[in-house]
Formats: sequence, C-alpha cells, structure tokens
Amino acid sequence: MKKYFLIDTDTLKLMRIPFSFFLMPVYWFAISQTYPVNWVAATLCFVVLHLFIYPASNGYNSYMDKDETSIGGLKNPPKATKKLFYLSIVFDAAGLLLSLFINTTLFFCVALYLLASRAYSYKGIRLKKYPILGFLTVAFFQGAFTYLMVKVALHPMIDLHLSYQWRAMLACSFLIGGVYPLTQVYQHVADKASGDKTISLLLGVRGTFIFSAILFAIANVVLYFHFEEVQRSFQFILFQICLLPVIIYFVQWAIKVWIDEKEASFENTMRMNSISSLAMSGCFILMCVLNYFK
Repeated sequence: MKKYFLIDTDTLKLMRIPFSFFLMPVYWFAISQTYPVNWVAATLCFVVLHLFIYPASNGYNSYMDKDETSIGGLKNPPKATKKLFYLSIVFDAAGLLLSLFINTTLFFCVALYLLASRAYSYKGIRLKKYPILGFLTVAFFQGAFTYLMVKVALHPMIDLHLSYQWRAMLACSFLIGGVYPLTQVYQHVADKASGDKTISLLLGVRGTFIFSAILFAIANVVLYFHFEEVQRSFQFILFQICLLPVIIYFVQWAIKVWIDEKEASFENTMRMNSISSLAMSGCFILMCVLNYFK
C-alpha cells in the first residue's frame, strides 16, 4: 500500500510543472494592468495557478492520453500510471484550498477552470477531439478567464462593465489562441492515432502557421486599443520592442517549415514557446516595475 501511493520521479515529470510557466504571460499581463498591487494575494495566486492548477491539468491530461510520443515539455514522456491520477487530484485540492485564502470568488473561478480542463481531457466528454470547440475552450480559459482569475485575486469586486477590461481579456485569448495551435503542430501523427482532431490537424502544418500569425496580429490590434484607452501608449511601444525576438523566430521557423514540414518538430516548438513566454513575461514584468515607479 505504501509503495502504491509513493510519488515517484516519473509521476512528477508528467505533471510538467516547468511547462506550466509557459502560461506566465497572461498572469503578468493582468498584474501589469493593476495598480496598486496586493503582492501577497498576487504571490498566492501565482502559486495556485502555476504550481498546482496548471500542473494538475497537465497531469490529468497525460493520464487520459497515455502519451507515448513527445508532449509539451517532455520529449520522451514516461508511462502514466494511476499515481498520476491521484496526484492530479491532490494538486487540484491544494490549489482550491489555497485560493480560499485569497477570496471565495477566486475559489469558484478556479473550480470552474478545473471543470473545463477535465472536460477537455476526460474520455467521456473529450473536448480535445473537437477541433473548434477544443480550441475555443483553451483560448478562453487559458486566456480571458485566466486574466479574470488574476484580477479577481487582486480585486474580487472587479468591474466588468469597463470596456478596457474586456479588451485586455480578449487580447489574452487571441495570444493564447495564436500559441496553442503551434504546440500541436508536431503531434499530427499521434493525434490521428488517438482520434483527436485538433485545430492544428484540421488546418494542416502550413495552415497552422498562417492561422497563428493572423491571431497574433489581431491580438496586437486589440492591445493597441486597450493601451490607448487606459492612456498607456508607451506600454504598447514597449510590447512591440519586446515582441521582436518572437516575430523574428516565428518568421524564420515558418520559412523552414515551408521548405520542409519536418521542421515543425518538438524541439522547434519548445523553442518557440520559450522565446515567446520569456519575451512577453519579461515585457509585462517590466511594466509592473514601471508602474511602481510612476
């Protein structure tokens, strides 16, 4: 019995905690658009999302998928066992419990996020196998809804009647929507075998790059109007500067893929994720610093 419940290295690997940090830009963007910031609540919210809720979703998804090929953050994933299912539940419970220390509104938001995450992966529902519905679920919950969760953690009585709040949420969903298909572009063979028709599989390799480029462009336009409304034009300029490494890599990668679709590989995808996450998180953290000294 003791051995059965022992958490081993392989099980922890499948929680993919480092991969969860690719979702940091939405968190930091929400923080950068809040002043003043309750840093105790902000820190707890970071722990809830990035150390418990996202890894729990990763683990549950891996348990349902039983992946034998590369997945986000793991080139050679170990075999998923029942331990992974139990650990994901423990992480869920820990994240929900900690969210109560912030406020009850966040608790219910986190609970809703977890339900959507489970519906995405659970074999009985499996939103993941529907290309449009699965895509919209991820874009909304990892984008707009996550932005809302962070704002609720800082100010539970957030006013959603303000148009700039909706623009910020919309921009987050377009950014996540642009990145998400790229994370699937190397998994077409595995997705076909499992019966999951992802948005990337529907679009094809080249179509995925075109689709992502369009969504990134729309996100940029929405952010322009957001920063104009809140009178922070300098922040939009700063965002454009920080985004340059992402654009350069994306264009170079797309050219390579156009010549040889094998370039749509796990390694190149993870590199894209790393560059975009670091660039955008760094940008939004800098905005937080500038807000503090204004």
